This record gives sequence, C-alpha cells and structure tokens, in this order.
Amino acid sequence: MKPLLPHISQNLGLKIEEHSYILNYLGALLVIVGLLMLLPLVPYWLYDEVKHQISPLTFILPALISVVLGVVTQKNFSYKTPSVMGAMVITALGWILVGVIGSFPYMLGLHKPFIDAFFESVSGFTTTGITVFEGLDSMPRCILFWRSFTQWLGGLGILSFFIAVSFRGGSTAAVLFSSEGHKIDVSRPVPGIFHTLKILWGIYGIFTLGSFLCFWAGGMSLFDALNHCFTCISTGGFSTHDLSFDFWSQHHFRHAWLLEYFAIMFMIAGGTNFLIHYKVFTGDPLAAFRDFEIKWYWGLLLGAVALIVINHLIIFSHHEVRNFGMLHHLFRTALFQVSSLITSTGYLTTDINASFFPALSKQVLLVLMIIGGCVGSTSGGIKVLRAALLSRLFSTHLRRLSLPRQAAVPLVISGKVISEAEIQRVAALFWSWMGIIVAGGFITAAFSDLDPWQSFSGMISAMGNMGPFYFSVHKMASLSWVVKFTYIMGMLAGRLEILPLAILFGAIFRRRKGVFL
Repeated sequence: MKPLLPHISQNLGLKIEEHSYILNYLGALLVIVGLLMLLPLVPYWLYDEVKHQISPLTFILPALISVVLGVVTQKNFSYKTPSVMGAMVITALGWILVGVIGSFPYMLGLHKPFIDAFFESVSGFTTTGITVFEGLDSMPRCILFWRSFTQWLGGLGILSFFIAVSFRGGSTAAVLFSSEGHKIDVSRPVPGIFHTLKILWGIYGIFTLGSFLCFWAGGMSLFDALNHCFTCISTGGFSTHDLSFDFWSQHHFRHAWLLEYFAIMFMIAGGTNFLIHYKVFTGDPLAAFRDFEIKWYWGLLLGAVALIVINHLIIFSHHEVRNFGMLHHLFRTALFQVSSLITSTGYLTTDINASFFPALSKQVLLVLMIIGGCVGSTSGGIKVLRAALLSRLFSTHLRRLSLPRQAAVPLVISGKVISEAEIQRVAALFWSWMGIIVAGGFITAAFSDLDPWQSFSGMISAMGNMGPFYFSVHKMASLSWVVKFTYIMGMLAGRLEILPLAILFGAIFRRRKGVFL
C-alpha cells in the first residue's frame, strides 16, 4: 500500500501520512455497514426467498468484503480526532462509499447494472426515494427490506448512527456531527453531542415503533408495516408496492383512509425539528406551535392544502365534488400529497403528474419540493427556516430604506440577532442550491427527450431528496447514465448540503499537496 501513497496524495491534494486517520474512520464505517447488511437474511429465511432464485450470498458476500476491508483498513491506519476539513472529507467519502457498498445486493440479487444499483442505493441512504426499479410487488422481500432499511439508517445521518454505535464522543463526535448535519446554528436539547445523539435516536426509535404499530393495526401486513415504519419517519418514501400508499385503496382495504392519516401524522413528525419533539416530550406541548420555524412550517403546509383544494374545486367542481365523501377524498388527497412533499417523503396516493392536480397545484407542489421541511429534521429541501430567514431579510431591508442611514436594523428571529456571517452562509447555500438545480436541469434536457418542466422537476426531486417528479418511473429507469449520475451527485449534495462534496471535489481538482486540509 505504501507505494500508492504519493499517487493518492497527489490526486486528493493531501499529505496522506498526515491524514491517514480519514481511512481509519472509513474502515470503521465499512465494518458497521457490513454487519448491518446481514439483517436482510432474516426476511430471506423467513419468507423462503430461494423461490426467487436469489442466493444468501447476495448479502453475505458484500457484507464479508465490507467487514474484512474495514478491519484491515483500521489496523493499518491510526485514529485521531479529525480537523474540520478532514471531517468534511470523511463525510463526503463515507456517504459515497456506503452508497457503493449498498449497491451490491441489487447487482447480485437483481442483476442490475452498477449505475442503477448505485442510484437506488444512494437514493435509499439519502432518503430521497427516487427509484429506477419497477415490479416492487414481486421483488424478493429481502431486497425490499434492504431498500427500506437504508432509508431508516440515513434518516438521521449515517455518521450520526456511526457515532452513536461506536461511542466516539467528545470533539470527534462534535466535528463529525457538524460536518454531516445542517449548516445553520441550531440549539441542542442537552450539552454534549453524544448525549444529544442518544436523545435524537431515542425519539427516532419511538416514532419508528409508533408508526409500525399504527400501520400494523390499520391493516398492513407485518412486513409492509415494518418497511413503511422505516421509510415514513425517515421521510424516505420507498414503498413495497409500485402504487405506493395508493395500493391499499386500489385493493379496497377497509381502513385505507386511516393508513393515509397515520402516514400523514408521522411524515409531519419526520419533517419537524427533533428539538421540538424533545420539548414536547419533556412537558412543553405548545412548542409544536410557538417556534418561529414551526409557525412557517404549519403555515406553508396548511396554505398549500387550501390552495390545492380551492384550485381543484374551481377546475372540477361540476364534475367530481358532489357530496361530503368526495370532498373528504379531495381534502385527504391534498393533505397527504402536501405532507409528503413538504417533508420530502415522496409517498403517493395520486400521481403528482395526474390531471387531479391542475397547473396551479403542480406549481405549489414544486415550490414545496424546493423548500422542504424543518432544520434538524429528517427531511430534505433548503429547509423552512432558511426560506423564512430570507423572507425576513427582505422585509428587514425594506425597513432600513425608510429609516436614517445610520439606524441599526438587525435581522432578529425568535429574539436572536442573526449574524452577518450566518446570513451570508444561508444566501450562499441557497444560491448554490439553485445553481445545481439549474445545471442538473440543463444536463437532463441535453441528454434526454424530457421537456423543460420535467427536466427541472427531476433535478429538484434529486437535490431536495424528494422522490416524486413530473414523469414516470419507467422513464426515469430508461434515462442516460449521465443523467442518473447527475442525480446521484444531486442527491448526495442535497443530503449533505453541498459543502462536504464541494470540499472533496475541490481537493481532487486542485491537486495541491498537503495544503488543503
């Protein structure tokens, strides 16, 4: 391995001897992911997956490779607390590496080409939910379980799970958590990153169990309830059925409507800042309505539902809405789809490209796909807090124009003055976010026959970690590898909020020796 070090150093712009600890972290991550990859063997044996002509080696082989490679890497490279830039590189490389390892079951079990398998794996771990797989209803259950489980793992972050199970606390946990988490100042429920993570994963586990029990009691099979509890609170959106949540209505389940309301409840919970959940669980229920961001969250959600209902009534009032049952179906469909998209879950009861949603409704849904849920949640998008901050920034600027030039008019949110550095960070992130969407839309249009509307919707879905888009899954599966690779990068950039990937690619392309980190 030593002869390769100068070459690696030149390509990554690092002095590999000084930064070899990065490989130690990646090795530890490989061990954990490899061990977790053995879990799908449980449904494999329970449901006798031999009948699907799928071998247990589908999971055993990549798990073994991952664990062995991880152990060897850890033994050969020392451990130390990473620098801020080092943590960013660990984060970017870790997510890419996990995406690659997670793709092997799809290649071995379903014989998918690498680009499709890698796409599905990254979509799972980033909780995006865009799929290039069709025929989910007849797919081996061990594969379906792995798809859903990757979303549950990615919900609060791969590295946050890694920190929680590897007991790497202190400054190590702090720098890794901040490199993967949302790049904005957010309070923590308790002092210390490790204790914070235990609380977050505890709340996450409670919601996971609660959604499982609700789905099971509502009529889902045990397997469906397990998979959907993984992908609901994580706001991932993978389903075990091609029809997503419309499966139960189409098959005339008695309580299909109840399942939809259960999903709405847990999707909204997943899209809410987990600090709000902590406050509610510790005796402050009004926190769910008092916080600055949560007010915007509820306002966007309810306002979008109202707009879609009104838009539908105006367009289709003489054809469809004739009684309370139809009105309830309209409201439930609008509420479900708005909840699914503002939280970036991506479940569907009605295709967002269907005529059920007129032009205005489609535009409303697209805006929600860009904004997403709350900071500190499992959802994607640029986040409600950032959108609200930029809106407040505009109104603050208007106030300054009407006051004397020397007057100080700070930007204040929830009684806290937002620093100029924070404003610049949010503005830079928003500009980068929109720039990547535009670039991805251009690439999609250049390498496909999709129209401009569809091209941008695909990249918005990828970048926002959403799932739905304004064309079919079959069309997505048939797109060029160039477009799929663009969406993979978009999914990773959206989940990691751009900075870790920008630093990694900056180190690669600049090729400076030992000066970047």
